[in-house]
Amino acid sequence: MNINEEKIVIATRASDLALWQAYFVKNKIEKQFPNIKVELNKITSRGDKILDKPLALIGGKGHFTKELEDEMLLGNADIAVHSLKDVPSFMPEGLELAAITKREDQSDVFLSHKYKNFKDLPKNAIIGTTSLRRRMQIKAIRNDLIMKDLRGNINTRLRKLKEGQYDAIILAYIGLKRLDLLKNIPFVEKMPFEIMTPPMGQASLGIEILSNNKKIKDIVLSLNDKDTSLCSKIERDFVRNIGAGCSAPVSINARIENDEIVVRAMVGYPDGTHIIKEKISAKKDESSGLGIVISDLLIKKGALKVLKDAEKLAFKDERTERL
Repeated sequence: MNINEEKIVIATRASDLALWQAYFVKNKIEKQFPNIKVELNKITSRGDKILDKPLALIGGKGHFTKELEDEMLLGNADIAVHSLKDVPSFMPEGLELAAITKREDQSDVFLSHKYKNFKDLPKNAIIGTTSLRRRMQIKAIRNDLIMKDLRGNINTRLRKLKEGQYDAIILAYIGLKRLDLLKNIPFVEKMPFEIMTPPMGQASLGIEILSNNKKIKDIVLSLNDKDTSLCSKIERDFVRNIGAGCSAPVSINARIENDEIVVRAMVGYPDGTHIIKEKISAKKDESSGLGIVISDLLIKKGALKVLKDAEKLAFKDERTERL
């Protein structure tokens, strides 16, 4: 295969945000390799179709990646572009996560048409979020707030907020910024990390390829950010070692502060109780095993039982569906 005559096909979800991400990767590749033509294979994933149930009940965020992976395995795509936070920590046989793009702003953001900020929310205000991680952290500091499920694409969620179905909702800041959707919301507040620690991989893109395709790997490696990859590996090692799915009530964040990598992790019940936290750090060149270290510390404190019980408690009136 001659790299100067190559066509690359990206498998992507068909949502607005997923398409933004796929075009971002397409443009990066075509700019760096002018003789390569990149096309998109747009897929409507099962996670995008089932909008009446929380993700935790339909198998987690793997629904957002499986169909794209199938397209690669069937030979209909060379690479798949994902929000890294949606990529399970275990890769299917024959596939690998070859590159991770530079991490942007990882904040979660408070949005409201009624209240200026999170502190202004009155007792029994209705907050829209289906994320068990967000529920856990909100309930830990404001047990008086009412959590209500929030599904649909970004525009659907913002429409529901505007219609008054919620007093406020909490979303990832980066998706709203990429789609330029913040300007029409009256009250916007980035949530401090002390209140809302992000999930594994937030604000980065994961580029997945067939493991045996070295030339495609060489191309996508041009998009890889070493610092982000280092931090993401720590986060993914933590999730894999502790056995938490993408939708579990878990937060894990590794970030570079000066010449150190600081890692913060938390598990707990979705109702904000039984929370276990840890924070560790190491020099950047000595940090490769921090994900395992911090997960082992939490496991010694009882994290495995907490996660098992949390799964039973989450959405306890529903029956979980499996892939």
